[in-house]
Amino acid sequence: MTITAHTSHQPAPAPATLDRARELAEPLLRETVARLEPWMTRIAAYHLGWADADGNPGTFDSGKALRPALALLAAEAVGASVDAALPGAVAVELVHNFSLVHDDVMDGDRHRRGRPTVWREFGVTAAILVGDALQVLAFDLLLSRGGPAGPAAAARLAAALRELVDGQARDLRFATRPWTGPGAVTVAEYRAMAAGKTGALLAAAGAAGAVLGGAAEPATAALDAVGRELGLAFQCIDDVLGIWGDPAVTGKPVWGDLRERKRSLPVVVAASGSAAAARRLAELLAGGPETPDTRLRAAAELIEECGGRQACEREAAAALARAGAVLDAVPMVPAVRAQYAALADALLARVS
Repeated sequence: MTITAHTSHQPAPAPATLDRARELAEPLLRETVARLEPWMTRIAAYHLGWADADGNPGTFDSGKALRPALALLAAEAVGASVDAALPGAVAVELVHNFSLVHDDVMDGDRHRRGRPTVWREFGVTAAILVGDALQVLAFDLLLSRGGPAGPAAAARLAAALRELVDGQARDLRFATRPWTGPGAVTVAEYRAMAAGKTGALLAAAGAAGAVLGGAAEPATAALDAVGRELGLAFQCIDDVLGIWGDPAVTGKPVWGDLRERKRSLPVVVAASGSAAAARRLAELLAGGPETPDTRLRAAAELIEECGGRQACEREAAAALARAGAVLDAVPMVPAVRAQYAALADALLARVS
């Protein structure tokens, strides 16, 4: 099966797979969130796009339901119904949103999906608490509604969460590393970071769906691996958009990752090319968030000249090829296989 990466500035329409996943998962997601203390429920509903800050119901951007879609597809891939995978789909979505709420606090991000982030609207303390609450709900849901396979699915999600935290820690520590020399971030270290920060939860979605669907370990491991490879490709494309993406499409400022001095893959590749290029890059980005746009533009041009963008796109293509090869080895009906291809396309052409 061929999966292709594209970094077009035009968003691809969400396939029916994503729409279906959202429709199937949302009732259980709402039911689960409603179990929180009322103030916590209101904050969570705001973050999830169901209400405004005062709790008035509304329709706001609630994300693309990528992880629930992977969980539901995995169940169907192993011959089970989507109903079996719903607790896993919702649990992974809860953990994903917990990570977003906390990431916004750590990164100081002021907007998400076109609205003020939770910490800006309700305060840092409330954001930390509601993130914790979403995480607790995820494991409670698997253990109470996941049936006999619930504990096994919860164990996989816990392992993925540990990887996610490790990946986030690596990413934060990258910012303290030198641009060149023996202490510089390497491509191998970047891959390890992306595998945890982005790949682990996508892998957990596939594994949870397979486990709850009664799959044997070989099929579960394969669908876990597919999610992990999609996660690496997703992160690589995100890195490209973080520098060269169109703000009208991405919702983020152009050269945003450079302004934050992130050691994204294009930057890591460019900085490892030559000591002179690394020194020049460090000079251009020396101002951090206050760096003038003229220097950010020059840094982006230097990174592209050094092959950083091309290397990132090649890395994404290689990850997609590996994901496709794994999927080819897993027996499943053609309709499910086609949905995997459509979902992979949406993962990479998305506007987050």
